[in-house]
This record gives sequence, C-alpha cells and structure tokens, in this order.
Amino acid sequence: MSGPTSQGRIDADAEPKIAATPPKQWSVERLVLVVIALLVVFANLPFWQATLASRSFGDPKTWQFLLSTALLIAWLHAVPALLLSTRLTVRPVLTLFVLSALIAQHMMLHYGVVLDPSMLRNALRTDVREASELITPRLLANVGFAGVVALAIWRIPLRRQPWRRALGIRVLTVAGVSVVGLGALLLGFQDFSSTMRNHKELRYRITPGNVIYSTGRVLADDLRDAARTAEPLMPIRTASAAVGQKPRLLVLIVGETARAMNFSLNGYSRPTNPELSKRPIINFPQTSACGTSTEVSLPCMFSSQGRADYDETRIRASESLIQLLARAGMRVVWLDNQSGCKNVCAGVEFKDMTSSNTDSPLCPGGRCFDGVLVQGLREIIDGASKGPAHDTVVVLHQLGNHGPAYAKRYPQEFARFKPECTKAELRDCDRDEIVNAYDNAILYTDHIVASTIDLLATQEQRFDVGLIYVSDHGESLGEKGLYLHGMPYAIAPQEQLAVPMVWWLGGTGVRGWGGVDEACLRRRASQPAHHDNLFHSVLGLLHIDTARYVADRDLVSTCRRQRSAP
Repeated sequence: MSGPTSQGRIDADAEPKIAATPPKQWSVERLVLVVIALLVVFANLPFWQATLASRSFGDPKTWQFLLSTALLIAWLHAVPALLLSTRLTVRPVLTLFVLSALIAQHMMLHYGVVLDPSMLRNALRTDVREASELITPRLLANVGFAGVVALAIWRIPLRRQPWRRALGIRVLTVAGVSVVGLGALLLGFQDFSSTMRNHKELRYRITPGNVIYSTGRVLADDLRDAARTAEPLMPIRTASAAVGQKPRLLVLIVGETARAMNFSLNGYSRPTNPELSKRPIINFPQTSACGTSTEVSLPCMFSSQGRADYDETRIRASESLIQLLARAGMRVVWLDNQSGCKNVCAGVEFKDMTSSNTDSPLCPGGRCFDGVLVQGLREIIDGASKGPAHDTVVVLHQLGNHGPAYAKRYPQEFARFKPECTKAELRDCDRDEIVNAYDNAILYTDHIVASTIDLLATQEQRFDVGLIYVSDHGESLGEKGLYLHGMPYAIAPQEQLAVPMVWWLGGTGVRGWGGVDEACLRRRASQPAHHDNLFHSVLGLLHIDTARYVADRDLVSTCRRQRSAP
C-alpha cells in the first residue's frame, strides 16, 4: 500500500516547475513618450476645443493641423522630460506632469480660466480658506484619476543599462523626437503660427506646459523682486490744517469681485443697491480695473504707476499709497476679511478680521461675513474717542463676491433673489441660479457700504468724514463660457474689467475736503474713470504733495475751487 503512494509522491515532486515570466521592462524613453502622448491627447481638451471649434473635420487641412500640432506639443513636452529623467527621477517627473495637467484641465473646463503667470501667482497666494472652496467632487475625481495613472507609472519596471549605452539611447531619442517636432512645425507652420498669433491665450491652454512655465515665471519674478532694491522714498509735504479745521477720517473699501453691470446704480434692472440709492453718494459708472485678479489689481490700484505705466516689478518695489499715507503722519489701519493685502500694507497697522472674530455670529463655519469690517471700524472710532482726534485712514478689504461660493458671502436675510446656487460646482447650477447668488452678494455689499456711511455720519462733529468704495476686479458668470476671473488683461472681457466705484464725502456736502465743488465732481463722475485715479485722488483729497502725484489723474483736481495742487 505504501509503495505506490510513496512513488506517486516522488513522481509528483519530480514534475518540472514552470518559472514565472518576469514582467517586461520598459526603457525610460518609452515611458516618457507614452505618457506624453497620452497627455497630449487626453489632458488638453480645452486647447483642442478652442483650436478646433471653427474648423471642419471634412477639410483635410484640419487633420493636417491636428496632426502637426499634436506632434509639436508632444515634442515641446518630451524634450524637457527626457532631459530631466533618469531611472530615479522619471517617475516623480511624470507624476508631476500628470497631476498638474489633470488639475489644470479641470480648472479650464469648469471655469474657463487661462493659466498664465498672473493666474498662477493668484493661485499660489490664495489662502487655505479660499482654496478649500475650489475642492469639489469633480476636482477630487481628477486628482484620484491622476493617482491611478501615477500608480501605473510607478509599477512599470524599468530596464537597467550601462550609462554609456543609456546616454547614447537618450541622445538618439532626443534627436529623433526633435526631428519629428521640427518636421511637424514645418508641415503646419503657417496655420499654427497664424492661430497662435491671433489667439495668444491658447498657449496657456496647453497642459502641463502652461502650469510649468507659469509657475517658473512666478518663482523667477519673485526672486528678482526680492533681489531688487526698493525705489527711494520721495519727499512728501502735507498742507497745514486751517484754523478750526477738523481732522479727517477717510474709509477706503476695497470690494472683491464685484462687477459694475450688476449694480442697479449703473442701470442694472434688478434693485441690487436699495440702500446706497437713498444716500447722497457720487457714483462713477464707467470705472475700469487695473487687473483681473486681486494679486494684480491690489498692488496696481494702490501704486502711482497704475496700468498706464504698468511695470509689475517696479510696482512691487515702490511705496504704496497706504505706506505713503502712514509716512505722512496719518494713522492708517488695514482691516482684512480677505487673503491679505498683497504687501501694499507692509509696515502698517493690520488686523485679520476672521482670525480675531472666531466666536462672532458673523463668522459661521470659520469664514466671516463682511459685517465684521463695519464692526472693526466701529471699534477704531470708539477707541479714537478716548483721546485727541487725528487724521485717520481705514481700509476695509472685503470678502465681497469672491467665487465660486457666492451663496456663502451673505447672511440668509439677503437671499432675496431665488433660487440661488448653493452647490460646489457652478456648472451644476442653472445660470439664473448663479446670477441670483451673485446678486445677493451684491445686495450685501450695498448694505455694508451703506452701513459704513451711516457710521461715519455719526462722526461728522469730530471729523471731516469720507468714503471711497471700489472693487478690485469683476467676474464672469458664464458669458462666452467663462466663469470667475483672472483672464489675461489684453483679452479680458468687460465683465472682469468694469468695476463699481462710489464716493461719499459727508452728508453736508464736500466743503470739508478742501472746497471741492460737488456739482463739478458729479459731472466728472459721469466720465470714464480708472483704478489709476485712486492713488492721485486720495492724495488730492488729503492735500499731500509728492513728486509721484499727477494732477491729471486726480478726479477732484479740476473741481477744487482753489484749483491748486495738493
């Protein structure tokens, strides 16, 4: 009995084993080219949509353009990737390419933004609270898909080769890819160059190159700015106060993402300014912004150069209006309900209203409504009443209409236009719902500005009081397929450039501000104005003389009865 059983066991044990087939190893070059090809086809949908929108697929030239452009884009991405990649670095490099490409594609498809250096700078300066509002299920799905692709990249075994052989293969691959790329350029040069010349923004729709290039530009500019010596401070002179003249209290409200065409003061059909329309304000209905993002507009609007002499590096190296006012001896306070002052208030009294009001009913969920700014101004005024009054300038930096979560910018009692969009994804809402939420936020801004005017009016016995409200930029709400803001200035639509501006110079007229002719100022307000006017107009109102002051940019210079420089 034991014999056969034992023999059977021996025979079984003696059966030859089939060795497992080792997984096929890839070269670094193959992995790079495959991933780049997939990105060109599947992660550049915004670019392909824009470039092919007006072309017919029945035209052979369309297919020639498509092929040559795809090969050219692949070449422009493959060469840097090949130069950066070794067996140790290729996986991290390609993972970064995939992640940045899919996130960029999501932002461009869903919001219509263009990822140029100014947009990337704005994104890199965004605080955690703002960034969290852009984290939607669709964005997480794209990140998750990028993770799956990255996992596949990391699981592919790579071939080991002697360094001389590896170098030779790499040189030949780069040369071969370059020959194909140059051939594609020659094949479609006329069509491609014409398209790029007439639609320069298209280059910032090519991923992941747009993200990599724009991020590099931002970092290089920051290093250059850090190394640049600040421009010398210009001498300033403040006019002596007249006998019996009261100190001045000027409030500058920096709006956020409010566009002029949604202000009923400017002819909008909805009553979005019910409170301001009942106050003696001076409205400037034709005001243009200096930029299409806070990161650009804020430094620009508080600079002497503005858009007319725009030089971003020089603006960031120059003394801002806020800093100049403080140097002139005024008390200057910046109250912030946003993501900071973009360095224009460096060295000036600053207060983050959200972090200092965490227990306030105005701050549900850790994000405050703009009512905290009025509350903070009241505290400053109350504190000033305990001592001698001084010339004071207070800046209120609003959260305003910052998107995409417009419905989170106002208390529910201001939700008068319904139904409102309350979803994380704007494209999940009807356009009417988006506009309703946006207009409700405008209603709340109307209330904030009117409440500030009412508060200042209680101080007219102690101060010459005044207020200037102006938004930093506008917003797209689906027009031309665009949402949010941040388009390059040269091609930005009016929705992002036309901003509201309102002045109030006391309830008893403007005579307390150096004898300004109010009727003249109202006539001037009906003409075009710009962020460029802010720096010089404030100096004119406060009678501060400096070489940076330009009378032609001062909105009140022609309406001052004495008609003299400040």
